Amino acid sequence: MEQNRKRDLLLAAGLLLLAGVLYLFLRPGGDGAWAVVTVDGEEAARYELSKDQTVTIGDADYNVLVIRRGAAEITSANCGDHTCVRMGKISREGEVIVCLPHRLIVRIEGGEAPLFDAEAG
Repeated sequence: MEQNRKRDLLLAAGLLLLAGVLYLFLRPGGDGAWAVVTVDGEEAARYELSKDQTVTIGDADYNVLVIRRGAAEITSANCGDHTCVRMGKISREGEVIVCLPHRLIVRIEGGEAPLFDAEAG
């Protein structure tokens, strides 16, 4: 019985260590990371990923950009297909959210580079 308890404790410690290492490598954002918003090809704004905030971009054609915990996402929009909302959170250099009907792009600049070149899905 005592041997099983030691193995359980070693396994738990190993899992905690692994979780800590994964957090360090996969955490969102990074120092100096920005969410850069362009509309019609012109930079409209840039927001620090380190500051939690909610911003409405546009008036009649609008997108709601939420920056929270080092990641940016479009949470609502009045475009027809809502693809931008379904794109989810972005937090690493080079990641983008696109809303074609509103000609809007949100791009991450200045953060950590992505760990992978592509994503299979």
